[in-house]
Amino acid sequence: MKEFAYHRATRVDEALSLQGEGTKFLGGGTNLVDLMKQGVETPSRLVDVRFLPLAGVRAEADGSVVIGATTTNSDVAADPTVRRRFPALSQAILAGASGQLRNMATVGGNLLQRTRCAYFADPSQPCNKRLPGSGCPAVAGEHHNDAVLDWSEHCVATNPSDMAVALAAFDAVVHYETPDGPAEVPLSQFYLPVSDAPHRETTLPPGALITAVSLPPQGMTLSRYRKVRERASYAFATVSVAAGLDLRDGIVHDVRIALGGVASRPWRAYSAEELLRGGPLGRVRLAAEREMEAAKPLRDNGYKVTLAVNLIEAVLTELGERQ
Repeated sequence: MKEFAYHRATRVDEALSLQGEGTKFLGGGTNLVDLMKQGVETPSRLVDVRFLPLAGVRAEADGSVVIGATTTNSDVAADPTVRRRFPALSQAILAGASGQLRNMATVGGNLLQRTRCAYFADPSQPCNKRLPGSGCPAVAGEHHNDAVLDWSEHCVATNPSDMAVALAAFDAVVHYETPDGPAEVPLSQFYLPVSDAPHRETTLPPGALITAVSLPPQGMTLSRYRKVRERASYAFATVSVAAGLDLRDGIVHDVRIALGGVASRPWRAYSAEELLRGGPLGRVRLAAEREMEAAKPLRDNGYKVTLAVNLIEAVLTELGERQ
């Protein structure tokens, strides 16, 4: 591991003033420290932001919920307001890692975790995310668990966050701060498409610090997160679905669907939602198939298309039976 400086920040303005070339913010370190050990990340300075006054979950008067960036994943999953209003978010976090990791990992860090592609994690291999312009060996190599939607020849890796999938389903907003002041961006615009620059993963300005994530008021409290993975113990999603449903007299009044494990970012299933709203839930399989028409499977991961269709159908059918 490369030698680095360490600074513990206690104020947001202090943390921002320490940003610069070679500096990284450190939350729980559950991803960044591993990458430093592997030689993938080589910061010259870490600014520890865990002691900033940004932790906690609060319900606002307008019905929205604000989650501080340094709140641990365990605390979010256990929060009564989150469990009552956004059960899919609590379920996604609990499906995401071991208890030890959830106790350390922070909300802000979770949103910024890097891909778990084996080529990215191996500095001896080319990788456009790690070294722009070096190529993507996964396209012709090992890619059975890579993207089937919105990938390019420059990168086929998937976003690893379970939490972000649930946040995407419920129109979360990411709040951040720069030396110029506070700003926000919808999660739907937070992650960049792969395009020809996969090393640029988010729309955050350089040196920006995530301060919170907010969830707007929802007309539905019935939601579900389901994750298919290669082993029963904690592992990254092969395909996952976060969904919410408001079914009245057999008609879909509102529906939210987001997929994980299929693209470089959480995939909001807008086409499926549009087909379902205002009609019977019996169209759910047709809606799921329409969503996945945009898929472009690689040599060894076409199974993900069928899996995503089946998972959307199963989760929404289960939610429909509970209403």
